[in-house]
Amino acid sequence: MTPFKDEPGTDDSLRRTLGVDRRRFLSTCTAIGAAAVAAPVFGASPALADDKDRGKGHGHDKKALVPAHKRGIILYTVRDAIGRDPLTSDLPSGFREVFKQLARYGYKQVEFAGYGQHANAPGGGNLDSVQGAHLLRSWLDDFGLRAQGNHGFIPGSWPLSTPDLDRFKQALEIANILGMEHMGTGGDPTWGSTKAEWDAAAEKWNAMGAIARRAGIKLYTHNHDGAYDFLLDGGPLDAQGRPTRSSGIRKLEYFLQETDPRNVWLEMDIFWAHVARYKFHTYTAHDGQKRTSVFDPARLVDRYNKRYPLFHAKDGVINTGSGMGYDMVPFGTGDIDYERFFSRVGEKNYHNPMVEQDNAPSGSVPGQSLEYARIGYDNIAALRHKR
Repeated sequence: MTPFKDEPGTDDSLRRTLGVDRRRFLSTCTAIGAAAVAAPVFGASPALADDKDRGKGHGHDKKALVPAHKRGIILYTVRDAIGRDPLTSDLPSGFREVFKQLARYGYKQVEFAGYGQHANAPGGGNLDSVQGAHLLRSWLDDFGLRAQGNHGFIPGSWPLSTPDLDRFKQALEIANILGMEHMGTGGDPTWGSTKAEWDAAAEKWNAMGAIARRAGIKLYTHNHDGAYDFLLDGGPLDAQGRPTRSSGIRKLEYFLQETDPRNVWLEMDIFWAHVARYKFHTYTAHDGQKRTSVFDPARLVDRYNKRYPLFHAKDGVINTGSGMGYDMVPFGTGDIDYERFFSRVGEKNYHNPMVEQDNAPSGSVPGQSLEYARIGYDNIAALRHKR
C-alpha cells in the first residue's frame, strides 16, 4: 500500500503539517496568547428545547454538517459532574441530572466512559450491571438520548481466559440493554510498534469482533496519536530481534488492512489524529533513507469510511512548543478545521461525532465541564458545508 502523501496545492510546510488553512494559521500565529478560553460561569439551565427551537435552523438544516440526531458527547468530558455528590452541590450531579442537562443543551447521543457515579446519586455508585443498565436506559429514554458507545471492558488476555470472556459477554449484554449499536475502548489495539505486535492485536480484535457481531454489536477501538506513527516492519534488527525501520505504512493503517471490516471498527479522535500529523511525518525506510509522509486524517477516513462510525470531536489551538502541536480547548474555539474535515469525509448520516474535552473539568470552577459541553454543542450545531 502506498502511504498517504500531503494534499497538492499547499506550500507552507508548518501550516501543512498542522492541517489548518492559511487564514486560520496566520490569525493564530499573531494572537496565540489570546486564544486561551477563560473559564465560563455556569449559569441557570435553559428550558428543554427541541431541535426546531434551539439554534434556529439547525434541527432540519440540510446544510448542517452534523445533523441534529447525530450530535453527541462522550461523558468523560463531564466526568466530574457525574461523580459529584448531589448532597453537597446544587449543580447537576450523577447520571440522571447530567443526562437532563445535556438534553437541554440539545444533545441527542452520549458515549459512556464507564458506568460509575457518586454513591449518593440515584441508583448508587456502580451501575455496571444488568440492573444498572436498565436504570440508565430508563433515564436515557426520559430525556430523549441514545447511548451510542462505551469506553469499557476489553479483555486483557489472549487467548481469552474464561473470566475475561464471561465479563466481555456481560459487557455486550449491557450494551444491548442500553440500546448501543457500538461498544469499544478508550485505548489503542496495542501500544507496540512492530509488525508482530500489530499482527497479534489484529488476530485478537478479529476474534473479539466476531463475538460482538454475534451479539448484534459493532466493536470499536479508539485511537491516540501513537497509533498513527509508522509501523516498524523491516530493516536491521535490534538486540532483541525487533525491526528498526519502516515501509512507511502507519500502524493503524496496517491494522485496518489486517482486520475484518465485518468485525472491527474504529473511532477516530480527530484531535489526536492531528497531533499525529504534527509529530509523525518522517520515517527511516528499509534502505536507511529518511523519507517524508505527512498524515492526512480525513483522507484515511475517506478511504475506510464505513470503518469509522464514531469520532471524538475534540479541538485545539496551535502550540508548537508543547510537543503535541496543539493545546486542548472547548470544541469550536480552536484551530482544527472541522468544517473542512466533516465536509471531506461526508457520510454525515452515518458518522457519530462525540464532543470531547479531556481537560474540561476544573476543581476551581465546578460547573466548567458542563458549560464547555454547552459551548461544544452550539459549535458543532453551527458547522456548515464549505463551498
